[in-house]
Amino acid sequence: MKVYWLEQTEADVPEENNWLSANEALCLNGLHFAQRRADWRLGRWTAKRALCACLEVPDQPQVFRKIDIRPAPSGAPEAFFDNQPAAVTISLSHRAGVAACAVVNSHVEMGCDLEMVEPHSDAFVAEYFTLEEQALVARASAADRDRLLALLWSAKESALKALRAGLRLDTRCVIVSPFPASYDLNGWSRLLVRYSGTRIFHGWWQHTDNILRTVVADPPPDSPIPVTIPRHFFDVVSRCA
Repeated sequence: MKVYWLEQTEADVPEENNWLSANEALCLNGLHFAQRRADWRLGRWTAKRALCACLEVPDQPQVFRKIDIRPAPSGAPEAFFDNQPAAVTISLSHRAGVAACAVVNSHVEMGCDLEMVEPHSDAFVAEYFTLEEQALVARASAADRDRLLALLWSAKESALKALRAGLRLDTRCVIVSPFPASYDLNGWSRLLVRYSGTRIFHGWWQHTDNILRTVVADPPPDSPIPVTIPRHFFDVVSRCA
């Protein structure tokens, strides 16, 4: 199963809002905190760029306005095109001014996540990780500990998104098992997540530039395919403002 992956930064998002749908513009007007507005716009921008590429529709502002990213009752993002559900599954994540969107051209269980590699306390490990995962962390070298914790946490977030539950579920109900590093051409390695002992999600992880990325899905996904974005798009948006 093919999974498409796109990352964007706050610097990629135009100042204008003429690429938002009418519903999205109303939603944005209801957000009053600057960082929340910035994160929300970045997520929508990233999702729309990824969807245009995957749906093979023109990457123009008037097309972007036809795309609606709406929250499902569970809170998971869903894509609509011309007010009709798009035949895709999307997942969004953002952290520290970077957003990622994973897209599958069918309806499946899939989630993605970004995390920064940074120190965490022993109390954090004891509260959010299973005994099996705690043992894995305890065996890690000091140099690998922070990356391993980011990987475990990110994979949990991805799996909980795939379950369309998020952090409403106990993070210890999913158990992450990274495979030994076996990078593909884009630097992704395999992982596996078990949910309550009965469900298995297969996935991938990648670490570059202090960012840990994960994606999991059922059925098992191929390693993520980077989305190629035409460089002229920002100029088109600016001219149409």
